[in-house]
Amino acid sequence: QVQLAESGGGLVQAGGSLRLSCVVTGGTFSNYAMGWFRQVPGKEREFVAYISWRGGTTSYGTSVKGRFTISRDNAKNTVYLQMNNLKPEDTAVYYCAADIPPSTNWVTPSGYDYWGQGTQVTVSS
Repeated sequence: QVQLAESGGGLVQAGGSLRLSCVVTGGTFSNYAMGWFRQVPGKEREFVAYISWRGGTTSYGTSVKGRFTISRDNAKNTVYLQMNNLKPEDTAVYYCAADIPPSTNWVTPSGYDYWGQGTQVTVSS
């Protein structure tokens, strides 16, 4: 059974930084493509970032491009989301997700097979 656990969320002032981590257990992490999404109450889950199974391909949502960076450490079964220059509109619950086996539908939640429980990120103005 594949399980994902996010950590690193919290409260930060606008302009600050946070790094989210997602540890994956079960299966072979190095074979999984990974994504980050976020969601606020009453809205659909929004694509934030994607990284391919080897890390050679990354993709970002328009609203975070240039500020967020996704990376992975296959030796630690972990994917990261470095978030810089945070804005109040980045406030959301952030989820990591695994795409097994990797597909090309990485910008929609339906393209992923396993999800973590989420971690809250709150950016104050």
